[in-house]
Amino acid sequence: MAAVAEIPADANKMDSKPKAESEFSVQKLVDMFTKLNPLAKEFFPSSYSPNHDHGFQGFNQLSPTQFLVSTKPSANENFLNSRRRRNSFNQGRRRVSGRSLKAQREDSIRRTVYVSEIDQHVTDERLAALFSSCGQVIDCRICGDPHSVLRFAFVEFADEYGARTALNLGGTVLGYYPVRVLPSKTAILPVNPTFLPRSDDEREMCARTIYCTNIDKKVSQAEVKNFFESACGEVMRLRLLGDQVHSTRIAFVEFAMAESAIIALNCSGMLLGTQPIRVSPSKTPVRPRVPRPASH
Repeated sequence: MAAVAEIPADANKMDSKPKAESEFSVQKLVDMFTKLNPLAKEFFPSSYSPNHDHGFQGFNQLSPTQFLVSTKPSANENFLNSRRRRNSFNQGRRRVSGRSLKAQREDSIRRTVYVSEIDQHVTDERLAALFSSCGQVIDCRICGDPHSVLRFAFVEFADEYGARTALNLGGTVLGYYPVRVLPSKTAILPVNPTFLPRSDDEREMCARTIYCTNIDKKVSQAEVKNFFESACGEVMRLRLLGDQVHSTRIAFVEFAMAESAIIALNCSGMLLGTQPIRVSPSKTPVRPRVPRPASH
């Protein structure tokens, strides 16, 4: 007879115990999931908005085949895409604008010469007159410490030929010293266009206006006006400017007559207070001050 193995009674108890525990654990998970709120914000992606798709309200009634994400972009997504395209276009336009500005600056540098060892009594007009034999001078700026015997300048021409020709003037005596002329490594900083004349009337005002620098800080506006009126003619407007950083101040002086402004150019180097002033034609008019609206 075949032997029949006896199964202990305890074995049946051991098998039923893990099964009961497993069923209890699954039931516990089911109970936990049924208590969750499917509309809680942590169940939704960050791109979802309340106006995006109201189909989520029936989330727990949808079958797996029905729960499909719509591929049609929302109004918000269209706005974001349009904004990205617009930003990309603006960035490209800025890159083109930047390259254009760089090319203009490099062209300006090629048309500019650097002049050093300039006598302190030499004016912008006198320096420009020297270089006008080389070509059309469109800008001339004398720079440097007003207390120094020698200064430097930048002279910009209308074309590169004028700048190359100007290099031959190195060694020319201007005032008491021979000047040195070299190719410039920088361009002349342009005048703020908002300050430039906007009409024929303002251009006529510029013809009657001078730009005065190196004015002693102790000199008052009335003293500057009296100085130019006694030497040149009637002053219509005067704007005296300065700050706490610079040791001297500047002024724009508008005369009643253009002839007075021409005479004022000869005052360059004369003492006003304790400092020799420098006078040159103004590129900007003296506009009347606009009264500020009263604050309430």
